[in-house]
Amino acid sequence: MATINPEFGEELKKYGAFDFNACYNCGTCTAICSLSTEDDSFPREMVRLSVLGDEEGIQGSLKPWLCYYCGECSTHCPQVANPGELMMSLRRWLTSVYDWTGLSGLLYKSLPLTLLAFVLTAVAVILFAVSENFNLSAIMHVGHYFEMIAIGSVFTIILLPNIVRMWWLIIGKPKVKVPVKSYFTAIGELVVHMFTQKRALGCDDNQFRWFEHFVLVIGYLTLLFTTVFLDWFSATNMFVIGLGYVESIIIFLVTIDFVSSRIRKSKEVSSHSQPSDWFFVIWLLLMGLTAFIVRLFIDLDILEQNIWMYLFHMVVLVQWALIIVPFGKWTHFLYRSFAMYLAKLKVEA
Repeated sequence: MATINPEFGEELKKYGAFDFNACYNCGTCTAICSLSTEDDSFPREMVRLSVLGDEEGIQGSLKPWLCYYCGECSTHCPQVANPGELMMSLRRWLTSVYDWTGLSGLLYKSLPLTLLAFVLTAVAVILFAVSENFNLSAIMHVGHYFEMIAIGSVFTIILLPNIVRMWWLIIGKPKVKVPVKSYFTAIGELVVHMFTQKRALGCDDNQFRWFEHFVLVIGYLTLLFTTVFLDWFSATNMFVIGLGYVESIIIFLVTIDFVSSRIRKSKEVSSHSQPSDWFFVIWLLLMGLTAFIVRLFIDLDILEQNIWMYLFHMVVLVQWALIIVPFGKWTHFLYRSFAMYLAKLKVEA
């Protein structure tokens, strides 16, 4: 028997949910959603479970991740219950459920705590620079290896256990009997959705937004590869240098559009932004912009006289790697991809 939490609604509002209790179960949201099928009801089922306070039912569902928030359900809701934002809030809440450290929930619910984390990481970078007597070569050397260590450590220590917890809630705890072979044959589903997020193409009038996300994902991943593995800041190969410039410009331009869209609130998806939404797009924009300027200063041979520029880039990098990637909205990209993988496993079970 499911355990009902009568306080769940108030808890969910801390993650950005609105008055979803206004829903009177008319079904308009499900009728309008282009992703709804006879087997998958979007998003009415999640609205009902949220109203009931059925945390276990929500934890065992992939539906919050299978929704790509086109906003049509909120636009057409006659009660202004904002089911699209509820689904977004459920994703934030589920992120905190998966996170074994508990930090995701704390940072999502407390803006002062998030800002404190940003300040502490910035101070740590400055103190490190002071300890190195502002030696640019030494700082850049450590900065390069920090990226590699951070990628491996964050994934191994934080994200991988969280994915296992997600698997446990979806497959393990409900005792879904998945053939061992399926775990391997379904990997293609994971890879395809991780790089393309192609399910978003099923949303009406969402093709341009999907294309922007696709370009952003490819741009971000290739810039990460170029910076970390091709050592862009130390590279002398013109192809590598040019590739890094192109990638950073792409990230900057796409994120500028995302930021301006949130400022204008021109779409339903950007009309109710939470701090985590802003931090994600702004820090991604800063990643592309500061990386571009640092490399430009290197090519102009003026970085030595402007070490503050690299320190600013390093602050952005450390905050991105230690706060936003493991505990912020970046994880939604990861969990969405694994949700498609787990959905495939459930089909084959």
